[in-house]
Amino acid sequence: MKNKINGIVILALMVTAGCSSRSAVTAPETSGSQAPSPKISSPVTPPAPVTPPETPTGTLPTEPAPPSPASLSGYGFDQWQNGPLGDVFYDFDSTVLSAEAQDQLKQNAAWLENNSAHKALIEGHCDSRGTSEYNMALGDRRASTAKEYLVRLGVASSRLETFSFGEERPFDTGKGENAWAKNRRAHFVMKK
Repeated sequence: MKNKINGIVILALMVTAGCSSRSAVTAPETSGSQAPSPKISSPVTPPAPVTPPETPTGTLPTEPAPPSPASLSGYGFDQWQNGPLGDVFYDFDSTVLSAEAQDQLKQNAAWLENNSAHKALIEGHCDSRGTSEYNMALGDRRASTAKEYLVRLGVASSRLETFSFGEERPFDTGKGENAWAKNRRAHFVMKK
């Protein structure tokens, strides 16, 4: 009963804190003494966007379509890029690796395999929506998801370190989906 009440309280806090989520979080089955980590299931359809008010000229302001993750180059994408490993990008409030993200991680794994003296720091980043605490946790999950995928591809876990910046180090400080899409990423930094 106490766990049920705690779950309800946590859910209520997330809702009141403005942490809208397009995906459901479920706890995986665990064995032994390992602590469960959240897994993200399929996204829920978001509500329809609100239509902006008309401008004085009678036309609606338009924003260019947001870039797709496939159109964002993972190499040299921002001022913190250091080395030949490309970044991977995520949908809103998601840690699911798209096909493009998986392809980029395969390229990163191949490079790491051929350059065994190098290590990598995987930084998790978020857009500016949600609370700082929520975004730090989401950034951590994004970095961990990228690391876990690389480990499954054969990269030694000891060569990969993760860190979350949450929303604190955006590539694009603008508002709107174009800027936010660039900030939802796992960023790779080379280490020796």
